Amino acid sequence: MRLDPINLFDFEARAKQALPGHIWDFIEAGAFDEITTARNRRALDAVALRPRYLVDVRGLDTSTTVLGHKISLPVMLAPAGGHQSAHPDGELATARAAGKAGTMMFLSTSSNYSMEEVSAAAGGPLVFQLYHRGHDISEMLVHRAEEAGYTAICLTVDTPVPGPKERDIRNRYVRPPETQLGNFYGQKSVLDRMSGTDETTDWNPPYTDPLTWPELEWLRSLTSLPLIIKGIRTGEDARLCVEHGVDGILASNHGGRQMDGTLSAIETLPEIVEAVRGRAEIYMDGGIRRGADVVRALALGAKAVLIGRPLFWGLAVDGERGVHQVLELLRKELERTMGYCGVTSVDGITRGLVSLPGEHGWV
Repeated sequence: MRLDPINLFDFEARAKQALPGHIWDFIEAGAFDEITTARNRRALDAVALRPRYLVDVRGLDTSTTVLGHKISLPVMLAPAGGHQSAHPDGELATARAAGKAGTMMFLSTSSNYSMEEVSAAAGGPLVFQLYHRGHDISEMLVHRAEEAGYTAICLTVDTPVPGPKERDIRNRYVRPPETQLGNFYGQKSVLDRMSGTDETTDWNPPYTDPLTWPELEWLRSLTSLPLIIKGIRTGEDARLCVEHGVDGILASNHGGRQMDGTLSAIETLPEIVEAVRGRAEIYMDGGIRRGADVVRALALGAKAVLIGRPLFWGLAVDGERGVHQVLELLRKELERTMGYCGVTSVDGITRGLVSLPGEHGWV
């Protein structure tokens, strides 16, 4: 009898076997030479842990809060589009798995199931991720998200122009015909304007109103829901975010899928935290594969982390159960790392538990 995967890398290997080659490439691809995608992982590996001992670590508690909502572990599901590419149940399975694990799911504008369908299936809090493609579309999506019970709006800002992946161009990748953008059933005129999202496979500029800082004020006027900005990579932009009243910042380079040659997400985290100075919650995604990575990110100032590609691996291997297993593996590894670091709650994960290259070691 074949054993269940024992870590996320096992899930990755099995998902690669299970998925058609062009679908696997779509999920795994990064922009251009995929340097940033690889750097996300390398930079996390370079952050060394500084364990503390002779501490009673019974009763470990991995729970935290995000924008006032309690979640059972500081790992959330990132707003990646097109979950049906990995499993027919798509975002419905992902939402159920997140609820079962007691954590939060971010739903992409480019989901295969509508935000209303996902909300009905979910057993936990949801955040709606917004691609701004004109005032009329954004206003429609934000109002629908609010009515469907979403807890926050997450605006993605790092796609000012399309970022097609060269793997997809070589594969002539197009969205599988059996899938669709569930938030736009039967709205062809809207679908034509959704270029520039993560499923774009051409170089043509998207049809969109420019996304600039004044647009944040307009967006805030649409809803009382908290606003998270996804894709911030510098302290300068993080400072502008809080000056514009943003509630959360997701330090992210889109998994290296939109722009190559940038710093990894974990490398940008300290300067973002320093610029914000507690005026907004900070989250991070990009390369999280182990419970130790969660500790690394939290020690450098993140409130929680998100995973993207691993949720597709879980879906491809075993649907809802697979995604839930991915989350539970991270929980177990997080608990183990916390135990070695001498902390019993995520609030105890502080800067002193990690060492950046050159600080204490010789590597």
